[in-house]
Amino acid sequence: MKKNYVSNSEESIRLFRNGIFDSLSKVHFSVPLYIFIPIIGLFCYLAFSSGLGIGNFALYFLGGLLIWTITEYFLHRFIFHYHPTSEFGKQLHFIFHGVHHDYPKDKKRLVMPPSASIPLATVFYYLFSLVLQSSFLFAFFAGFLLGYLIYDMLHYAMHHHNFKNPILKKIKQHHMMHHYRDGSKGFGVSSSLWDELFRSGFQKKN
Repeated sequence: MKKNYVSNSEESIRLFRNGIFDSLSKVHFSVPLYIFIPIIGLFCYLAFSSGLGIGNFALYFLGGLLIWTITEYFLHRFIFHYHPTSEFGKQLHFIFHGVHHDYPKDKKRLVMPPSASIPLATVFYYLFSLVLQSSFLFAFFAGFLLGYLIYDMLHYAMHHHNFKNPILKKIKQHHMMHHYRDGSKGFGVSSSLWDELFRSGFQKKN
């Protein structure tokens, strides 16, 4: 993403004249925890109550986590960084992702608001239900949602905390290079795995 402006302000700019719409575009970072932890717990309960064994549960749960990482990558690379040509498309792009690149420290636009995350989760649940039977779907979707939650919390922390753990420091460095070095690379947020595989990462210094 070509950069024209970057602000280090932690305050939220107004995106909509309508106060209700503007409030729906912002969220405190803790809100996804209150929404999705109970939902993840519910899907875990449904998986076991449907008779799914611990081995199959672990397999499909971890599968959901893995599929989230590639979903995150493709959403970020091909949806959030799609560059429309129409004026309306450019405005829509700014609302969905451009604002984050211009205001990367905006505390209320670092995790996905429920107005977007809940409809998206519903769509993905429906898509997965087309290929997985219920007991496997419950375990898989619990892992998928946990992957999303980890992504959201990590993303907030990357912009507002200094990590001491070397693995987390490396993950943060990867994302910061996406923001401050080259927005056309480094699309993985919670993992750089798919950037490595699809060669969209940053060249390593010798």
